[in-house]
Amino acid sequence: MDSRTPFRATNAGTTYEGIQPLPVRVLLENVRSLYNVGSFFRTGDATALEKLILAGFTGFPPQNMISKTALGAEETLPWEHTKHPVEAVVAMREAGYEIVAIETTVHAVDLFDWRPRFPVCILFGHETDGLTPELSAQADTHVRIPMLGQKHSLNVATAGGVVLYELLRKYRALRQEAAFRG
Repeated sequence: MDSRTPFRATNAGTTYEGIQPLPVRVLLENVRSLYNVGSFFRTGDATALEKLILAGFTGFPPQNMISKTALGAEETLPWEHTKHPVEAVVAMREAGYEIVAIETTVHAVDLFDWRPRFPVCILFGHETDGLTPELSAQADTHVRIPMLGQKHSLNVATAGGVVLYELLRKYRALRQEAAFRG
């Protein structure tokens, strides 16, 4: 017998009621690993991500390697593919999204100090090369994940999980603060 209980069926799940979808979109530009793409689908589903946008040469469903990691989330999470990421970002900015590049740059703010302006579109780039300069230049904000060890980066899918759960935490806190005031 399976003794695991779905999170939303627990008392702890009630603190997340009304956060669907999370007002966050993720755009993956030129992510070559289909396993990383599948991981974004799964994490996006877990955090109630609004949409996943697959851009450039990033693979898209149906692909066995995506499905293997996504475990069906490619069927539940809204997504689209575009060959024109800059145009997609410009349209999101016009719709009121803060555009945020997850990259270590000299002017990047720490993930834990950043105060997102929801809705947000998060940009992740190629596993080793990062975002193209054209897309990086579109960002309103650059955010870095603190790196305290000898390595200077995380796997892109791992970084995505860190960022998405921090955004979920921050959005929940904003909603609780608004409810407390209201």
